[in-house]
Amino acid sequence: MGDLFGDGIFAVDGDKWKQQRKIASYDFSTRALRDFSGGVFNRNAAKLAHIVSGNAAAKQPMDFQALLMKATMDSIFTIAFGVDLGTLSGSDEGSRFAAAFDDASEFILLRYVDAFWKVSRFLNVGAEAALRHRIKVVDEFVYKCIRARADEMSDGNKAHDTGSKDDLLSRFILATNSDTGKVDYKYLRDIILNIVMAGKDTTAGALAWFLYMMCKHPEVQEKISKEAADAGEATSSIDDFSRSLTEEALNKMHYLHAALTETLRLYPSLPLDNKECFSDDVLPNGFSVGKGDIVFYAPYAMGRMERLWSEDAIAFRPERWLDERGEFLPESPFKFTAFQAGPRICLGKEFAYRQMKIFAAVLLRFFVLELHDKYASVNYRTMITLYIDQGLHLTATARGII
Repeated sequence: MGDLFGDGIFAVDGDKWKQQRKIASYDFSTRALRDFSGGVFNRNAAKLAHIVSGNAAAKQPMDFQALLMKATMDSIFTIAFGVDLGTLSGSDEGSRFAAAFDDASEFILLRYVDAFWKVSRFLNVGAEAALRHRIKVVDEFVYKCIRARADEMSDGNKAHDTGSKDDLLSRFILATNSDTGKVDYKYLRDIILNIVMAGKDTTAGALAWFLYMMCKHPEVQEKISKEAADAGEATSSIDDFSRSLTEEALNKMHYLHAALTETLRLYPSLPLDNKECFSDDVLPNGFSVGKGDIVFYAPYAMGRMERLWSEDAIAFRPERWLDERGEFLPESPFKFTAFQAGPRICLGKEFAYRQMKIFAAVLLRFFVLELHDKYASVNYRTMITLYIDQGLHLTATARGII
């Protein structure tokens, strides 16, 4: 993974990981980033809903997974780099970067099933040649963004107020400048690209599976639509409603939170993960592992185990996450592992929920969603994250809102 993600937080351990984790932990906990990201999610959710509205009027089916990939890419790129990538709007440059990033991620995954990938890399042929080209496209665009922001924030540019920049790149530039006095472009490229990967693919995939479950369970879809209407502003304007989804409004949506969590239980963004043992140890079941051993665990399988989730483990039932008052009831992260647990628990957990809840609330407030082909089987496609194979093709019908 290092060819694409370098020394970013998801590809390193030890001191490099601790340093990035420390900076990211602070940034993700600030009110400024919460407000900034919330505004970005509000705007992109509205953009997405307007696109859906146009297709709904024409009664055209849409690949919602593809749309969500664009919307989440635009969102995380703005938050990470302070730049509107514009893939939802059809920007050529933004779409070229997004396509190269997605292709590179897929080529990286192919290495796990290609025993001769190092030979192909040495000869610069096949998938490895394509990967090298895609990484070049990604790097050219990313380094251009970093240089532009670093120039804006340089001491010579007195017109620029660094305090006005809430994107992560600006924050990391300030943090690294204070430590070394200079901008490390490669370091910034690696850490920000890792955040883009984590914030785009996982959230888009989870939302796609969520919408699929809404189509399979229309009664749940209706409950969430009503909850969203009650929590947000009473308006027929998509933009006004999306803007009204403040943190206070989102915190009222316990049923939506439960439905999203239930989706992640059954369709975790990372269906398989592993950890490396730093020392000899004994697992709770008595199995011995040695230093350097790789231990795999499967969140996809764990989410369907009856001894963890009772006899209805394979059933989609958001109510299992609610207490008698209808309020969300969390589980141990060592049982519900969609966001990992322990020292490496996902820093962006609340960040991800915020984005998913805003997007879901806007879409289900204004549209009734149905599978375009109700009898077609839906299968998963495993890349780095869990996708719906061949996309999620839905039809949308505008709700009658006064």
